Amino acid sequence: MALTLSLIREAHARIKDKINRTPVLTSATLDAAAGARIFFKCENFQKVGAFKARGATNAVFVLSDEEARRGVATHSSGNHAAALARAARLRSIPAHIVMPNNAPAAKRAAVARYGGRIVFCEPTLEARESTCARVLAATGATLIHPYDDLRVMAGQGTTALEMLEEFPELDCLVCPVGGGGQLAGIAVAAKSMKPGIRVVGVEPAAADDACRSFRAGHIIPSVNPQTIADGLRSSLGTLPFAEIQRYVDEIVTVSEESIVRSMRTIWEVMKIIVEPSAAVPYAALLEDKLNVAGQRVGIVLSGGNLDLDALPWMKSHA
Repeated sequence: MALTLSLIREAHARIKDKINRTPVLTSATLDAAAGARIFFKCENFQKVGAFKARGATNAVFVLSDEEARRGVATHSSGNHAAALARAARLRSIPAHIVMPNNAPAAKRAAVARYGGRIVFCEPTLEARESTCARVLAATGATLIHPYDDLRVMAGQGTTALEMLEEFPELDCLVCPVGGGGQLAGIAVAAKSMKPGIRVVGVEPAAADDACRSFRAGHIIPSVNPQTIADGLRSSLGTLPFAEIQRYVDEIVTVSEESIVRSMRTIWEVMKIIVEPSAAVPYAALLEDKLNVAGQRVGIVLSGGNLDLDALPWMKSHA
């Protein structure tokens, strides 16, 4: 099955009373620096502090009563984990969450707050998947994959739906890419609503499987990525990749130094908290990776969950 604008609109109708319609902020200072008008979609102000609330909530509430009764399960480094735990609590069903043992403390705490039942594993994709398979076998729960799931992708696409309803004049839409669910959903929504819009994915150079896969025309799995952007360490999913190939114009990469600089700039200039993964798209502007002079550019700030005791600019002073 392919993702469609109709599925994304249905998802938005299903979840709109369970999520925040997040604000879009602008900054004259950042506009001047980029030579473009930038519109920041603040998913760091979303429920659970990240865009993941959209996809997880749609996936949980589209389940039949029989499916829901047995609960849901997933593996996630954090934001999807918290989002699924919250959505399950809203529907009063169990949520079993497999998390790598190096997941940020703030994200582990968020899952616990929402009542998720956490099972820890080694920080590899194989360990996450095998542990999750054991949990599914033991509980009979329904797997809600963090990104390789049309229900999740449809929910993530609602971000672009809101942006283009509010700012139809956008020339370009830029968002991070890890597993690809968000980029795929946004690309389908954006290109269906405005075929001429440019859609760009950005990822860390230290976790560049999406960029390499996009150029090769087939998935090149991620192997032990080492990036500060913990939300983007996932390997690209099959379902998202199909939509990315159809609708995305370009995927670019940015350095770890630029990610930190981008994150700090957003904190200092816009006075809002974003996590490293959310800072990745703006880092592409800092590195001049996108030709956006004179354009109206939408940037998705995907989340704001991180350990405030371990900010990246603190480490150089340790």
